[in-house]
Amino acid sequence: MRKKDRILALRRQDLIYLLLSVALVVGGYLWLRAAYQVAAQWPFTQEVLLVILGIVATVLITALLLNKQTEVELEKEWSLKFTELKVSIYSALLDLIEQVLGAGRIGEKERLRMQFLTHRLALVAAPNVLEEYQRFLDVFERASADATYSAAEVRAVHEALARLTAEIRRDLVGASDESAGYSNAAVSAQIMANTRRQIRDGD
Repeated sequence: MRKKDRILALRRQDLIYLLLSVALVVGGYLWLRAAYQVAAQWPFTQEVLLVILGIVATVLITALLLNKQTEVELEKEWSLKFTELKVSIYSALLDLIEQVLGAGRIGEKERLRMQFLTHRLALVAAPNVLEEYQRFLDVFERASADATYSAAEVRAVHEALARLTAEIRRDLVGASDESAGYSNAAVSAQIMANTRRQIRDGD
């Protein structure tokens, strides 16, 4: 189920709970009001009814709060697990690219791993990451067409990888960067500048 559908389902569930709660409160109030008036002729009966009303109201409010807290905790846990899965797949991709570039060639085993990582990315990556990954694959495939890498090809792959890394960062911590006063464009520009400087220093 998509996140949007899950949110709509939770809102519908909240609305149903709210309507049931209103019906229960109104019905309970009318019943207790009638019982309160009838019980006026017996001593202490009204006090007992007020205690019962207080207990029912406390239980109802507690149940609603616990239900909402459980939903928030489940949503938070799901978000955390999903982020951990993203990080593991992104890290595996970067590790594979590092291994291939370090070896100076790509073999069939590495190609197969890259294909499977592409499928895994499709499960978790944000749309902007998938778009940038496609552009990275175009550069990577051209560079690895002859199974070896020239210096120019390595530079092109590193620059494409830097742009992909910037989008991965945006997917993982983009909201935190924005709240800290760093725009996604500024972060991406800094990543590209760092990458190009390292390439120049390595030449």
